[in-house]
Amino acid sequence: MIHSIVFILITTAILRFSWKRYAQVYQAIKLGKPNWPEGSALVRFKNMLLFALGQRKMFTKPVSGIFHFFIYTAFLLTQVEFLEIFTDGLFGKHRLFANKIGFLYPLAINTIEILSLLALIATAVFLIRRNILKISRFHKPELKGWPFADANIILLGEIILVISIFMMNGADQYLQQLKPESYHPTGSFFLSASTTMPLISGLSADWIIFTERFFWWTHYLVVLGFIAYLPYSKHLHIFLAFPSSYYADLNPRGEIQNIPYIQNEVKGMLGLENDPSMEAPNNFGAQDVNELSQQILLQAFSCTECGRCTAVCPANITGKKLSPRKIVMDIRDRAEEVVQTKAFKKSEDGTTIEITDGLSLFDKISKEELYACTTCNACVEACPVLINPLKPILELRRYDILMNSGGPSEWLPMFNSLENNQAVWAMSENRTNWIKIE
Repeated sequence: MIHSIVFILITTAILRFSWKRYAQVYQAIKLGKPNWPEGSALVRFKNMLLFALGQRKMFTKPVSGIFHFFIYTAFLLTQVEFLEIFTDGLFGKHRLFANKIGFLYPLAINTIEILSLLALIATAVFLIRRNILKISRFHKPELKGWPFADANIILLGEIILVISIFMMNGADQYLQQLKPESYHPTGSFFLSASTTMPLISGLSADWIIFTERFFWWTHYLVVLGFIAYLPYSKHLHIFLAFPSSYYADLNPRGEIQNIPYIQNEVKGMLGLENDPSMEAPNNFGAQDVNELSQQILLQAFSCTECGRCTAVCPANITGKKLSPRKIVMDIRDRAEEVVQTKAFKKSEDGTTIEITDGLSLFDKISKEELYACTTCNACVEACPVLINPLKPILELRRYDILMNSGGPSEWLPMFNSLENNQAVWAMSENRTNWIKIE
């Protein structure tokens, strides 16, 4: 009884602490405009299965893809053992599932142990790649400090989880032989029986009971720790990759959306049918997170910070300042900053949000970064969870050019030509006369 009460109190305290942070993330995403992209729900669901659940794009880099698959699959299936730990803790039982599902129980635990071993190998490989081999995409300027430490913290946590599974199972099997009246048979767990059980076989019964309980609690508390830690970490993508891929754009990746009012104006300039009653919006593009869409903010919180977008960015490769990953991270950080400092207020009708701290995304993202983008869509194509870094770049550019009359000075002749001749070249001849045959 005391064990169950302690278990419930600890679980409730950690979940209550976690809930506050998850609510902040939800509030940060809600800062954006609710203009979600349209399209077939069936296609969206298929995208979610292929890219979030199926990890389809991860295998474009086979080495990291395979090892990531080991960790991902182990994460999914070990939840069976976690569910049993939770149930046992809640009701004060021991290995409650063993008597319920018969021969399937040792099959499930052996599968979990095999996957856990593969995950342990994959975790070691990832730690070596980041810290010893120093793969270049993990050592860009935007990953210095906390983002780099974040990845290592999660990997070390995974090692503790796997070790605790093997130690707990090894001790439990030994106790089944030592105290069959208290520890009912569960079938053999081959990996833990051959690795961790021999390590503790020389200990007294009390110490083995302590070992089993210690690693049982260790495993449970590390999982709770993950739940509390995820909203502070890039690993929040474990949850958000699913809605993010579901709401990904369905239009071709090279397609850039027009601004309806500008398009209407251009039609009028070219003598095409337009809508003269269309009113100009208050502003064009986006200056801050409240002028981006909720879809873009959701994608920012779904970023895995894997750096595949930056690794294929031609601007970054040629030494320019632009990193698509940094753009996405800056948007997420700015949204968090606004929520944590409560620097926003809703309009009276609740339809728009005003940001009140006098800062904007331009305080985090420089114009040099924005104008280095070639709009080639390589970053969009590379993202494993269908994030579109180009979309916010274009929105910020549009704001700077259309609202601030900004942009590189070299672009000014092009803008003048577009306005006067409807072409990017400084041609004196009207564009419609180009096709006339003399």
